[in-house]
Amino acid sequence: MPAVEIPTTQEPADALAAVAALRRLADQMEDAAVEQAMRAGWSWPQVAEALGVTRQAVHKKHAKRLIAAGVTLRRR
Repeated sequence: MPAVEIPTTQEPADALAAVAALRRLADQMEDAAVEQAMRAGWSWPQVAEALGVTRQAVHKKHAKRLIAAGVTLRRR
């Protein structure tokens, strides 16, 4: 993966606020993508592989929220 040029700022607080905003955006995108995949019938191992994490990690992070959203989850 090529290096990404990061614009510099004179204020560390601005740079850190940008990092925090990007993390929130990434989390929101992950939540939406995982929900879309699970609604499309993907299994936990498929989602985990696509995200580069373990099945257990993705299940722990997303299962409760998906159940609350009424998503039917596959066992495997």
